[in-house]
Amino acid sequence: MRLLLVEDDDRVAGALSAVLSRHGFDVVHARTGEDALRHLLPGGDGPPFGVVLLDLGLPDRDGFEVCGRIRKVSTTPVIMVTARADVRSRIHGLNLGADDYVVKPYDTGELLARIHAVSRRVPADEPGDGAAVPAQGDGAAPVGTLRLGAVTVELETRRVAVDGAAVPLTRKEFDLLALLAQRPGVVFRREQIISEVWRTSWEGTGRTLEVHVASLRSKLRLPALIETVRGVGYRLVEPAAGAPARRRRGSGA
Repeated sequence: MRLLLVEDDDRVAGALSAVLSRHGFDVVHARTGEDALRHLLPGGDGPPFGVVLLDLGLPDRDGFEVCGRIRKVSTTPVIMVTARADVRSRIHGLNLGADDYVVKPYDTGELLARIHAVSRRVPADEPGDGAAVPAQGDGAAPVGTLRLGAVTVELETRRVAVDGAAVPLTRKEFDLLALLAQRPGVVFRREQIISEVWRTSWEGTGRTLEVHVASLRSKLRLPALIETVRGVGYRLVEPAAGAPARRRRGSGA
């Protein structure tokens, strides 16, 4: 797999590139955000990348901005690799279109597991606009449309709307919502969700699950839609018939 490593520290990049190369990755190193974007532009140099590892502390611009710009030109999976450990930064990164978020210092085995998990989903380097991508990911749901109160989930086109207003989601956010929405009221164990959405049994993915749930609640502006069943997992609470949805800011409604 061809992998783009966006890291301004040459010593860190050298050590990580050596490890990744030993595991069969063809690593291309970019030191700045602009350099990374140049590699990812359509028709750029070489075959498409399977994954982007993106550090947030870049010399020319913040990594969050770089992620947003990447999502305008490419659907290549992006894993943010950073020392910023707060939940707000995690949610912000996922909202911008990152597929995963790894906090430094990390275990190399953990990083490799996450790279393989995100790379199994979709072909890389197709143009995208940062919204929900109309491509089948792992754990893809059968064709159909689910309506849950004000929420509409189109499984085939991978689009979500609340009160008719489109809500752009990342691939994993959509896969998670689609899984819960197909069986409203049923409690899904954390292990089951991780297995079906992330296609792994690796326990470290649990924190990523929590961040994705928080991001979904924020984007849909329906925090009660996904209920945490303490010690077990999550379930989607189907809104009562005729129940009004929370008014979305900026929707003009």
